[in-house]
Amino acid sequence: MVQALGVDLSDLVSKKKTSLEVLSEKSIAVDAYNAMHQFLAIIRGATGEPLMDRQGRITSHLSGLLYRTANLAQKGIRLVYVFDGQPPALKEAELKRRMKVKDEAVAKYEEARKRGAIDEARKYAQMTSRLKDLMIDDAKRLLGLMGVPCVQAPSEGEAQAAHLAAKGDVWIAASQDYDSLLFGTPRLIRNLAITGRRKLPGKEAYVEVEPEIVELQQVLSELSLTREQLVDLGILIGTDFNPKGIKGVGPKTALRLIKEHETLENVNKSYQNGEFPENITDIREIFLHPHVTDDYVLEWKKPDIEGTIRFLCGERAFSESRVRNALEKMISGLEMGQRKKTLESFFSQD
Repeated sequence: MVQALGVDLSDLVSKKKTSLEVLSEKSIAVDAYNAMHQFLAIIRGATGEPLMDRQGRITSHLSGLLYRTANLAQKGIRLVYVFDGQPPALKEAELKRRMKVKDEAVAKYEEARKRGAIDEARKYAQMTSRLKDLMIDDAKRLLGLMGVPCVQAPSEGEAQAAHLAAKGDVWIAASQDYDSLLFGTPRLIRNLAITGRRKLPGKEAYVEVEPEIVELQQVLSELSLTREQLVDLGILIGTDFNPKGIKGVGPKTALRLIKEHETLENVNKSYQNGEFPENITDIREIFLHPHVTDDYVLEWKKPDIEGTIRFLCGERAFSESRVRNALEKMISGLEMGQRKKTLESFFSQD
């Protein structure tokens, strides 16, 4: 169970199932924190404990980054990982709420373990993950050794990933959250980091998780909204910058109110059931004019096999054969892409 974050547009937007094969030769900007939280939640032992090295340092996120990135690279998919910078001041309340949820989950996890309720313990364990500075440093170090470009965002990683996609420097932005649409990505892909067979929470049943694409223009067209109105709709539902939203307003009600009144200010004049945030303009600005940078270089390189082995196997107790196999997959994908480009260049010549 991965904790849902961001604005909830799932009931309103059209999603198109896709496959990893369709994504071949595409570049994807990944919200790094979002992906690592997924890995920390999912890659765990039988009782919910994260993977660790001999010194007790958590390695679940490194395992996810290595194997997922290598598997996608083998299929010709080029990833760019975008890391968060300083969060906007308006996100403080949401960050405090998340910490409280994690603290409560830790207590419930320990209590369930003492009772021997393994399934229950594992469920709560997935909600306890925290990204620490060492883990982020390790992630950047690993990606550098693997030849995968990283971009340091000045603020929200999701906003920066959307910026890369909007500029055309990558084809699509990847995140589990729908906030990327509010930040202006032309395309959003979900489930990229958790593709495959997954157990349903609390049930002895499994479901196949497939990547799905959401296109911003299609969403705006189908809902008959502008992007500015989509942001206003998000504020009504609740975002990371006004987590509570407007009392009693869910996605469908928010859509009706925006279509009837056009702007959040007009909704505020007629809708008396909830308290509206005083800083509507500031929240809008975060989405419509986010703090992003153009100071980055996107270059995919051949992995440093021995350097990666020294780090993961020598320092973090990974299996050398498995690491080498993953890196060989990456190299085969890079070579396949280079051969394809050479052929395309040859046949395009007169």
